[in-house]
Amino acid sequence: MGSTADSPAVLAMRIGVVAAETALSTLLHHVDFEAAAEEDFDLRGFIAPADWPVFSLVLDTLAAPRPGDERPLAERRSQALLDLARLCRAARESSLDAVA
Repeated sequence: MGSTADSPAVLAMRIGVVAAETALSTLLHHVDFEAAAEEDFDLRGFIAPADWPVFSLVLDTLAAPRPGDERPLAERRSQALLDLARLCRAARESSLDAVA
């Protein structure tokens, strides 16, 4: 049997981290934050069509309502963007700690 580093759960987590980092990178490279701050914008207008599927999957997963969560979708998506940034930062710090 292979090591735990090759287990399906670990591989799935790595894929998730890569998808999250890709989504965050896409956001940071394509969104004009000054324009976004001035208007109620649709993220899809800022994300390249080829990048949208992964970005949307990650954002929608993070923005999914929890039981009893009555916040509107826009508020959950806003929080999801913050969660995405924290998730990527934590994953990066964790991987740097593992190398050190």
